[in-house]
Order: sequence, then C-alpha cells, then structure tokens
Amino acid sequence: MAEPEQSPEHFLELIRRSKRGKFKIYIGMSAGVGKTYRMLQEAHTLYSNRVDIQVGYVETHNRKETQALIEGLPIIPRRKLFYKGKELEEMDLQAILNIHPEIVIVDELAHSNIEGSTHEKRWQDVMEILDAGINVISAVNIQHIESLNKEIKEITGIEVSERIPDKVLYLADEVVNIDLTADELIARLKEGKIYDKSKIETALQNFFKVEKILRLREFALREVTAQVERKIETELPRNITLRREKFLACISSNTETAKMIIRKTARLAAYYNSKWFVLYVQTKKENADNIGLAVQRHLINNFKTATELGAEVIRVSSDNVAKSIVATAEEKEITTICIGKPHFNLIKSILSNNLFDQLLIKLADTDIDIVILS
Repeated sequence: MAEPEQSPEHFLELIRRSKRGKFKIYIGMSAGVGKTYRMLQEAHTLYSNRVDIQVGYVETHNRKETQALIEGLPIIPRRKLFYKGKELEEMDLQAILNIHPEIVIVDELAHSNIEGSTHEKRWQDVMEILDAGINVISAVNIQHIESLNKEIKEITGIEVSERIPDKVLYLADEVVNIDLTADELIARLKEGKIYDKSKIETALQNFFKVEKILRLREFALREVTAQVERKIETELPRNITLRREKFLACISSNTETAKMIIRKTARLAAYYNSKWFVLYVQTKKENADNIGLAVQRHLINNFKTATELGAEVIRVSSDNVAKSIVATAEEKEITTICIGKPHFNLIKSILSNNLFDQLLIKLADTDIDIVILS
C-alpha cells in the first residue's frame, strides 16, 4: 500500500533539515565542572583528524588548564566595539558565516549580546549559524534553562538573568552532561581551578554548598535523561505508534499562579517532547476596564514567557470558562489539561467550586486527563 503523498512544503522542510548544521551541547550543574575544557579537548581531537573546526568564542575565565587548550586551535577573531565608553569584545557572527568552517565552538550559550548586535542573545546567533549549515558545539549551565528559573532561584537564592528557552535544548542533536560529585566540584573550587582565590570563601558560603550542588546535579541529570527519551521517541520506526501527548495550560490574570502553571506545563511538554498550548479565558470581570494596568502588563509578560518556552497562546473571551476550556481541548486534540491548585481544601473545591465541578462533568466522557499543579 502506497504512503499518502506529502505536500511540497513537507519536502522542502526535509531539504532544510538536511542542510542544517548539527548541534551538540555540553551541559553541567554549575560553573567549573569542565564543559569548556571538554569542548576544547574534542576540538583538538577533531582538528588532529583534519576536520575544519574553529573557535568562534571561548571563555576561559583565566583558568590555566582551559587557556592552555586553546593553543594550537584556529581562532576566529572577536569583534571589537565600544559600549558605554569601554572597548568590549563579542563573537563575530558575520565572520563565522563568511569563513563557514565545518564545525565552530561557541561557548556561553546563554550570553546576552551587547546592544546593537545582530541578535539579542548568543543562542540566536547559534540558530543562524546552524541554519547556514555550520555544525556547532556549545555549552550551558543547567541554571540558565528558562523553565527552571523559579526552582533555581529557590535553591540558590540567585535570580539568573541570562537564560535560554527550553526549545534550544530540544533542537540539539546531542546533549552531553559533564558530571562531577559535589565533593569533586568543591575540591576544584578550593584548589583555585574555578574562581580566583579571593572569591573562594564567599563561593563556599553561598552557591557551592553540598545541598545546592546536589539539587542542581539532579536537574542536569534529569534534563539529559529527558533528552535521550525524546531522541528515542523521535527515532522510533514509523510503524510504531505512540499516544502523542498535547498539553493545555489554563491560566487567569493571577500573575504568580499563571507563571507557575506555564513553567510546570513547559517541563511536562519537554519531558514528553510534545506540543503545548496556553489558554487564557477572559471573562467580563477580567476585561481591560476591570483589571489594572499592572495586571495587564504581567499578563502580557506571561504570554511572552509562554511563547518563548514554545507554547501557542490562545485567548478566548467568554464567561463560561469550563466550556471554553473543553472546547479548546477538543479542537486542539489535547490529552492533558493543566490547571492551578485551588487555594483551599481540594475536597471542598470539588464540592463547591463551580468551575472545577463543570470541568469534571464536561470531561467525564472524554479521554482528556486533568492535572492539578501544586
């Protein structure tokens, strides 16, 4: 039996994929685990085998071992520019595209480019390099993953400002975890292999505590495991069919709850390598005339965050929230609806919360699951 004919757009997409560069990311639980060192080791191995590999940007942080590994590798000069009265250096995106090496090393994937650069973020530079057919080897720390931002802040007490959308990891052909035990990492710190000696004691009292390192290590290991499972699923033979999960995150104008729902649904979608949506049902109580400008601004920011994390945002105006949720779920073939945990006892919620009650009744005859996110 012949396969159904695919559209010209599908064939064009296959061609584009075949021309796109391959993408490898080294990921670690923190600075100092050896991501850059490992990248440069790989670069030397490839270079000695006559592969056209060049260093687009590497940050050594003045670590002697890392600096020594740069020697002998071809380096694409950085772009020099003045910003706020200082001469600064950035990766030269145009030079990389012009030289067009077979492989380029690009460190510090979450880096924010200087104002006036082609792209706001370095990961966006990398996307353009890949689209040009150049293979990229890069590195990032787990705390720079967008959907983990809140959890990382709770663990470390630090707000990480430079982040990459989760979709960047999903686009990688290979993700390699550079793993150390907490004791090994702390030993490296004390030996002066991560920071200057004047910063060691402060680091030990703050970020480099065993309990924090163990939590971050868990996140890194889990992320790589999820990436492997995504690869297995996408590379299975076509005759093996799996239920394709689709998630629907339902939010309101409640800022903190909405943020939590978006990030946790993003993690679920990432785990299952699935498509997901964010639904905002605007009732009359939540129209622009009835909610403040600050709430409206936060709502827009939540939509932006959802889009950056890979969601499709859907806005519906209706006073029947449950009906709108179910209608959207059926239209988009959703398998799991994600909602926030009620602010009061769950049993009481099921008995007295009209929205929840309606939602359960409407979903009773469907195969759609409902998840309450704490």
